[in-house]
Amino acid sequence: MTTATAAARPGTVLADLLPASTDARARLRDAALVAGGAALTGLAAQLSVHVPGSPVPVTGQTFAALLVGTALGARRGMLSLLLYAVAGVAGVPWFAGGASGAAGVSFGYVLGMVLASAAVGALARRGADRSVLRTAGVMVLGEAIIYAVGVPYLAVAAHLSATQAIAEGLTPFLLGDAVKAALAMGALPAVWKLLERRGQ
Repeated sequence: MTTATAAARPGTVLADLLPASTDARARLRDAALVAGGAALTGLAAQLSVHVPGSPVPVTGQTFAALLVGTALGARRGMLSLLLYAVAGVAGVPWFAGGASGAAGVSFGYVLGMVLASAAVGALARRGADRSVLRTAGVMVLGEAIIYAVGVPYLAVAAHLSATQAIAEGLTPFLLGDAVKAALAMGALPAVWKLLERRGQ
């Protein structure tokens, strides 16, 4: 089966288009994708910018986590972000700014990414990453899940009120999230269209 033919099948995510002729090779492919997704998220987390008045930096890790979930699908995406979280807690310095461990006040966002990757991956499996508007909805939902876990965690860990946690852990990041959603809106549907054209 060609890549273009596979792309036309319902229930397909981008990672499914990578060939694997046997079950053993499919397992190796999936393991490599899971590890690669975790590494990509860790690398993106190093793109970190301090936000004045907030203990949470702007990073590329949320964008990477949502792309990983969308491209790999729910199971592989969740495993990838779970690997990222567990390895970071164990001491791999690939959280934002080269941090590790679960003591940081922003660790809740990492936990949120695990859940968000599964959610966006499940939606991608239903074709939600193949049009601009649906991709926008997927990214917004993924970000909402991350904040739904990260902001309350920040409030508890940093001893902030709900209002303070929203002001420090949500509001400063909305513009950046809009930019990330716009990038995904352009990139993911464009890849699918390119694959469809190859099949014509």
